[in-house]
Amino acid sequence: MLVTLAGRRIDAIDAKEIRFPLKNVELVTGRVREMLTQQQAKALVCAAACGADLLALSVAGELRLHRKIVLPFSRQRFRETSVVDRPGEWGPLYDRILDEVEGKGDLVVMAPTSDGEAYAAGNLAILDQAIQLGRELHEPVTAALVWNGESRGSSDITEGFGIEARRRGLTVVEVKTL
Repeated sequence: MLVTLAGRRIDAIDAKEIRFPLKNVELVTGRVREMLTQQQAKALVCAAACGADLLALSVAGELRLHRKIVLPFSRQRFRETSVVDRPGEWGPLYDRILDEVEGKGDLVVMAPTSDGEAYAAGNLAILDQAIQLGRELHEPVTAALVWNGESRGSSDITEGFGIEARRRGLTVVEVKTL
């Protein structure tokens, strides 16, 4: 099985609504490990934002799964806007995982677009890459949503990932962050 994943980032310090508090990192890490094991995952395709993505990539590395990362823009810009802008020490983990994945030729950096469209376009590219890699590995693809289970509205990128995955005929599993 190949798992493609999207999910919540760690909540900002001043978050009005709790979706993925930093205190739940260990809990969610265990849940992601359980999901990858239950899915008998052989590979993981996702972005590398703080929270769901980096936790899944870390667990996948420990389980020695094939990892592929898709970023919507440059590695440094993504680090600044999606990794180190939230609580926790995510920068060193991001750097280490990206070095490992890039060293194996499995880092995809998309052409720049406007920030408003970049993340949604990134999700489409993640799904495209996952389906392509699934074909190459002769593995079915499952999509995982690591989230609180509630939409933030029409601009919810995680929910959009799930909708698009279902539209493409993928099974979607959920891992709760709360």
